[in-house]
Amino acid sequence: MSTLDGVDVEVVGWQVSSVESTGSTNADLAVRARAGASSWSALIAGEQTAGRGRLTRTWSSPLGTSVSLSALVRPSRPVEEWGLLPLLSGLGVARALASLGAEAVLKWPNDVLLPADGERKVCGILAELVASPSPAVVVGMGVNVSQGRGDFPVETATSLALVGVDVTRAEVVRGVLEQLAYVYSEWNAKGWSAVRAEYESLCVTLGRHVRVELPDGSTVTGVATAVLDDGRIVVGAQTFAAGDVHHLRPL
Repeated sequence: MSTLDGVDVEVVGWQVSSVESTGSTNADLAVRARAGASSWSALIAGEQTAGRGRLTRTWSSPLGTSVSLSALVRPSRPVEEWGLLPLLSGLGVARALASLGAEAVLKWPNDVLLPADGERKVCGILAELVASPSPAVVVGMGVNVSQGRGDFPVETATSLALVGVDVTRAEVVRGVLEQLAYVYSEWNAKGWSAVRAEYESLCVTLGRHVRVELPDGSTVTGVATAVLDDGRIVVGAQTFAAGDVHHLRPL
């Protein structure tokens, strides 16, 4: 039985395990994936000390304040479509938070924001391909649950508590895994078209003037107009598969 804060967090359809503390749930679950762990495996940690974010960033989750969760999936869809998994994961988290009483929106590709707190970020997501005889994707996410304003190192972060949503970490884990299962299953069976409209309806990047900071240090500004079938975003006349997107204020 897997527990978090002494509460059972078993979820139908998932093989859930838990640890009190670890460096990175993604790294731990990737080891299990290489050893043959099945799809629909999940690992939760009470505390994470060396988590990794997009664009080589690092972050930690202090004990008792947030959910550190990684999920392992082995999709049957063509590998060329697996680049959509980060977007699908963001959608699943947004659906879960809505079910818990927090309106949530998305910044491309998968940052989950809370409009009630100035579109500050409540969840970050990192999806990583795991090379093994049976390829897999491990998706890690950190959901801020009970932090106060002074608990964050940056002004752009928020938590569920800061928008008046009083939930336990176990409730967040259950909600996220249930909604991830729904979104992943819809996509795996029917493709991006099954969830595209819902993703686009929640993606507040679309229609906004944005600045894209690219891995090579260059930047591009323009209006984000579309998300393509492979997950890339269209900004002006260019498309991007990766980059740090900043929403700009109207002039």
